Amino acid sequence: MTDAIRAEGLVKQFKGKRALDGVDLTARTGAVLGVLGPNGSGKTTMVRILATLLRPDGGHAEVGGYDVVRQPHEVRRLIGLTGQYAAVDADLTGTQNVILIARLLGFNRAQARVRAAELLERFELTDAADRPAKTYSGGMRRRLDLAASLVGRPALLYLDEPTTGLDPHSRNGLWDVVRGLVDDGVTVLLTTQYLEEADQLADDLMVLDHGRMISRGTPEELKDQAGNQVLEVRTVDTGQLSLAARIIEAVTSTPVVSDGLLASVPVTSSGVLPEVVRRLDEQGVAVAELSLRKPSLDEVFLALTGHTADEEKTTDETVDEGARA
Repeated sequence: MTDAIRAEGLVKQFKGKRALDGVDLTARTGAVLGVLGPNGSGKTTMVRILATLLRPDGGHAEVGGYDVVRQPHEVRRLIGLTGQYAAVDADLTGTQNVILIARLLGFNRAQARVRAAELLERFELTDAADRPAKTYSGGMRRRLDLAASLVGRPALLYLDEPTTGLDPHSRNGLWDVVRGLVDDGVTVLLTTQYLEEADQLADDLMVLDHGRMISRGTPEELKDQAGNQVLEVRTVDTGQLSLAARIIEAVTSTPVVSDGLLASVPVTSSGVLPEVVRRLDEQGVAVAELSLRKPSLDEVFLALTGHTADEEKTTDETVDEGARA
């Protein structure tokens, strides 16, 4: 499988601070590359460079074999972009929004109307096609925004935190849309700070933090990099959870994390499980749930960076905000 996107050593500075600090990137054709990172990690800056909206201060990037700096027009013919916030005109109807984009892309009036009808049907917006976009729900606006980005049948689609602010139902619906696009052969570059989203959609994953790529691989490979399994225990009587946690700590010699309902701890070997079970039984702790699983992507991110993916980092947010100006 060929690479749809290749980038080496991307650097971008805003006000003397590096939003990107030598990032390498490879996206396989027909796959979803997830770019995971908290606010301010450099995700939006990278997308805008790959979309030819920003010039890098250093490094080199190609999209579909075209240089993003020397051949921006060729790159733009290949891509569609959906940013963090819906870019549709609130006063226009769904049909008018899509027709507007089609006309800007060179469609004649008849072609534009046909393409609008196709896309609105695909995104289940036909019933709302003649309503102003300002009457749409957040999920409907995001679907309309995505429909508009697909008017020109792009080979590559950039989705920059596409589910920000959506309720779970709307988010799941958008995930289904993305899966359908990939089935049709579209290459997707997805930036997100939602661990579940990356796990659900990405074939390959890279983790950004402070403008640098700190890890890459499939979601499963990154989970393996955390190096541990996670032992979880839920007691029948929540009052016994603290006792269960002390027992587990004694067996594993590792601090246990507890939320009052569930105790969890990373373990290096599944061999601790029988000993934990034996000691819980000896102490009369009734267990409602006992499991050994791979770490979640959230736990992987914590292991890789020392902080969670949704941790606010005001300084870095300010740096990356320059990419949106």
